[in-house]
Formats: sequence, C-alpha cells, structure tokens
Amino acid sequence: MTGLRFAERLRDLVPGVEVVLSDIWGVVHNGLVAFPEACEALHNFRAQGGTVILITNAPRPADSVQRQLRKLGVADETYDAIVSSGDLTRHFVADHPGKKMFWLGPERDNSIYRGLDTMIAPLEAADYIVCTGLFDDETESAEDYRGMLLKARERQLTLICANPDIVVERGDRLIYCAGAIAELYRELGGEVIFYGKPHRPIYERAVELAAARQSHAIELNRVLAIGDSVRTDLTGAHAFGIDCLFLTRGIHSEEFEGIDQLDPASVKELFGHPPKALMRELRW
Repeated sequence: MTGLRFAERLRDLVPGVEVVLSDIWGVVHNGLVAFPEACEALHNFRAQGGTVILITNAPRPADSVQRQLRKLGVADETYDAIVSSGDLTRHFVADHPGKKMFWLGPERDNSIYRGLDTMIAPLEAADYIVCTGLFDDETESAEDYRGMLLKARERQLTLICANPDIVVERGDRLIYCAGAIAELYRELGGEVIFYGKPHRPIYERAVELAAARQSHAIELNRVLAIGDSVRTDLTGAHAFGIDCLFLTRGIHSEEFEGIDQLDPASVKELFGHPPKALMRELRW
C-alpha cells in the first residue's frame, strides 16, 4: 500500500463518478456557518450531470434539515435530495403505533415524532426509547445519563439511536451526540438499534433516490462518499462498498495538522481501510 496525499480539488476525483453521497455537518457547514466553497463544489458536480444526495445523522426529518440549510445560506441547488437518520427513525416509530416512547433529546428535535401515532411517556412506563441527543449538549456528557440508562436496562428497553455520531462540530467546539449515549447503553448491556451512518439502510435509501434521478441503476463503483468522520463516514462507505473522500478539517483536524502526506503505517493507524483521497476542505 502506498501513502496518501492530499487532493486539491473535487473535480480531479470525479471522472466516472455519477453520484456523490455527502455528509452535511463538517462538510457543508459547521453548525453555525456554511462553507461556500463546499457548496460550490457540489453545485458544480451537479451542473456536470452528477447527482448529490446529502446523507446526515441529523435526528430530524429531511424537510427540517433543509430548513436549517436554508437558514445557513446553503442553496437548494447544492443538492438533489436529503436522507437523514431522523427519517429512518420516524419509520421505526410509525411501525410501532400506539406504543409508549420515552424521548431523550433536546426540544428542537421534537419533529422526530410529530404527527405520528405515538405516546410520550416517562421512562418507567415506556415501551422503548428514542434518543436524538442529550437534553443539554452544551453542558452534559453521556456519563450524566448512566443512572437513567441502568434503569432502562433493568426494564430491558430497546434504545433507538437517531444519530450515531459521538461528537460533532458546533463552531470551534465539539459537542456530544446521541451516539455517545447509545454506546454507553451498549456497554451497560442494553439493546440499541442505530439509524444513520455507518449503518447500511441510509446508504441504500440514498442510492435508491439517486437511481430515480439518474433513471437507471447505480453501480457502486460510480459512487463517491464525502465525509469527515472515520467512525461514521469512512467506515460506512467501506462497509457499503463505495469510495470515500475524507476531509480533514473537521472533527479529526488536530490529528492532521501540519501533515501533507501519510505513509502506509499512518494510513493504517488512522483509518484502517484507507479512503480514496484526502482533502482538507471540499472545493471544486
């Protein structure tokens, strides 16, 4: 295996690529501001006939994600469709009508159950848990929920994780996500169902939407994933059988500071399965 160099531009990597599956948070924006060059890169790929599906571990439906993108100045023309872990979680809730759900997450994520036939209940009366995040991700960590999770395990409740991310950028800070709570629950012996990257269903849905727009079946060797997380973006792309462009300016930025090329040993240590290419931030 040879070393990995940083690529300068997306256009050098997409000959033969029909579909880009792009992460949002850390690629298109950082939670506070959009990245104009990244938006331009995706728009230009579409202008050449490519299809861009945004795949995100946001624990909200696609229309809610789109409203946030618009507020941040990300134009609708940047992408063709959005697939969110929130959508997939809502499908689970819809498939369990009348069941009592304990919802663990901030109030801003209430669209996860809005309009569905479900009852919100305290932990002691719930049939299952949906976790969209921490109640207060500005000040809390998963450890603050250990006692609650031990009670849930005693009742053998299944936890539905609507965002497998452990951490995400918010401006120049890293904040904990639902994945941190879900992983702790697994460590405690609880059952967890994950929706979102790196798990297969979100990729299957994204490729299905891309095929509808391209009007033909999509060969996986013509799909490129873009993301900034080894645990979700790179691992998910590899497991699904597609290439990944890995961006280093996101949650792993400290590990790549001052590096222009990775030797084979470093590639294996950092990634396990190497990405197709590295790029500091997405640009055309």
